[in-house]
Amino acid sequence: MPSCELESEMHIDAQRSEAKDFLALTKPRIVMLTSFTALSGMVLGDGQNSIALQAIALLAITIGAAGAGALNMWYDRDIDRLMIRTRDRPLATGIIEPSDALVFALLLSLFAIALLGLAGGWSAALLLALTIAFYAVGYTMILKRRTVQNIVIGGASGATPPLIGWLASNPSPQSNIIEPLLLVALIFLWTPPHSWALALLRSDDYKRAKVPMLPVVCGEKRTKKQVLIYSLTLLPLACAFSLLGQASWIYTSIAIVLSLRFIVYALMMNFGSKVSDKAAGALFGFSITYMFLMFALRIVDHKVYLKIPF
Repeated sequence: MPSCELESEMHIDAQRSEAKDFLALTKPRIVMLTSFTALSGMVLGDGQNSIALQAIALLAITIGAAGAGALNMWYDRDIDRLMIRTRDRPLATGIIEPSDALVFALLLSLFAIALLGLAGGWSAALLLALTIAFYAVGYTMILKRRTVQNIVIGGASGATPPLIGWLASNPSPQSNIIEPLLLVALIFLWTPPHSWALALLRSDDYKRAKVPMLPVVCGEKRTKKQVLIYSLTLLPLACAFSLLGQASWIYTSIAIVLSLRFIVYALMMNFGSKVSDKAAGALFGFSITYMFLMFALRIVDHKVYLKIPF
């Protein structure tokens, strides 16, 4: 193979690797879930915007979530180096320069806000801007390293996408803002048990990084009780759509089963230590599935099954 062709292939591989590293900065898995919850808000809004505009608005929310994730990684690069779970991140390993990551994160965030303003309206864009700012500054820079309530208060930043999506859809006059607010509340109350289950599994990491997560500050026993308390709140909240007459019996039945399973894992965490460790891992894994299925149910139920009599 001629040397020029070899150099060209090496250059392309290097570009692909760099693109992959920058993509990792955005926390793609979290971004996917965030986008899906925003989509549910759009569906509940029965938007009057065209499909094209709603697609662009959803893209903007996705880019905004990516920018927020990159800002989080930029600031947390020092503690990421100390934690086994995060030490291979691009900034922790030094593959990406902090200044490059900051510029990348800010450009994504600003572009997302402007794009959402044009496609979905400035109310949605303002809420997106406030969400990014609260996650990057309020949670990442202030709460995370200073208070045991970091996840509880900071969880508000991850809970807003359904409302942003609802606003961006240009909701119909018949659309009820209570519905996206219920989804916001569901994410807000889901975040602590989801995060604390992981914190129990990775408590040594948080101790090493001096992050005051609940298991580190208050111990495992109290953390498990708090996980159970928050898990119990998910069941009535999941059924709230039915109580308001906004959900079918199909949604209600499945939501109850999913929420009860979440509670069972939380109960198991409060048993013996061997069972507890396995249950914490099971709850953390299931919590992601739970969130995806609950929001998928809301989308399908609103569009397909809502008129089925209870």
